[in-house]
Amino acid sequence: MKFKLFLLVFFAYQIVFAQTGGTSAFSLLDLTYNARSAGLGNDFISIKDQDINLGVANPSLYNSSMHKQLSVNQAMLAGGINYGQAAYGLNFKGGFLGTSVRYVNYGNFTRTEVNGNSSGSFSPFECIIGAGYGKQLNPRISVGANLNFIASQLETYSAFGAAIDLAGTYTDKNNNLLITALVKNAGIQFKNYYSKERDPLPTEFQMAFSYKLIHAPFRFSVLTHHLNNWDITYNDPNLKPTIDQLTGDTVPVKYAGFGEKLARHFTYQVEILISKNIHLRGGFDYHRRQEMKLEERPGMAGFSMGLGLYFKKVSIDYGFSIYSRAGFNNMLTLSTNLSHWKK
Repeated sequence: MKFKLFLLVFFAYQIVFAQTGGTSAFSLLDLTYNARSAGLGNDFISIKDQDINLGVANPSLYNSSMHKQLSVNQAMLAGGINYGQAAYGLNFKGGFLGTSVRYVNYGNFTRTEVNGNSSGSFSPFECIIGAGYGKQLNPRISVGANLNFIASQLETYSAFGAAIDLAGTYTDKNNNLLITALVKNAGIQFKNYYSKERDPLPTEFQMAFSYKLIHAPFRFSVLTHHLNNWDITYNDPNLKPTIDQLTGDTVPVKYAGFGEKLARHFTYQVEILISKNIHLRGGFDYHRRQEMKLEERPGMAGFSMGLGLYFKKVSIDYGFSIYSRAGFNNMLTLSTNLSHWKK
């Protein structure tokens, strides 16, 4: 039983990547909770439109076009694990208020005694309840902040905490170029699972820009992530120098150089605006590819793709993320503006 609980806590901590995960609490803060972002590589924080989910990720993107926008997101993973998000926003004279609820459900586990006898079952669950505020300072610059309260219940073990996101965004006069900066998940753990010590949260600094070609239906975006942590490569502590069988020379363990460490911080994203109603998306996260690929069969690890369908009252977004040949993630988003349903 203790071993199974260890695996459960380990998974909750490792839900992101090998080197950037497992070093902080509440890793559910780093999950991608909407299909649009899932189809664009992972995090997507550099477009200001009617999508309320982007405001949840980057509060400086909150704007009046999100007024009364309701969005429901759902992802399904292996083993009965699923997670999702619901978001809603209201515009008022002084700015914009956004609210969200995010959750992760790990499915059902059987509780057993030392001798293997079953003593019932339990369902681990985690959630984030958040509220955000965004304000347009002038026609070019907007700022915003989110406050998130986190709760985690893993069998009889529980933990609580709070985090804030702070962001600023600049857009040019033609709204073709957008540049944004975001500090997310800066906060504190109020209560640990099993001790009085407080684990750090997965605080991260990101910057991104997007550019829409004036005479072509393409929008290109580049995200730089984990800027507060230069080396995010994984170094296996069990690797040792080897001996070349031909020369007898010692072959040292190979570590990532400057170029590799730099490349790990970039995610590349593109949206193809086929029409007002149909958008195609694609993304590539180099860090995720390097951490998740199978060495002999890397396949499409790190790539993602998506589709957006926009109708008069409802929009549907689908995102498909490829982690490796052994796993992928499907995500669906349904959004509507409640004011459009008035007679």
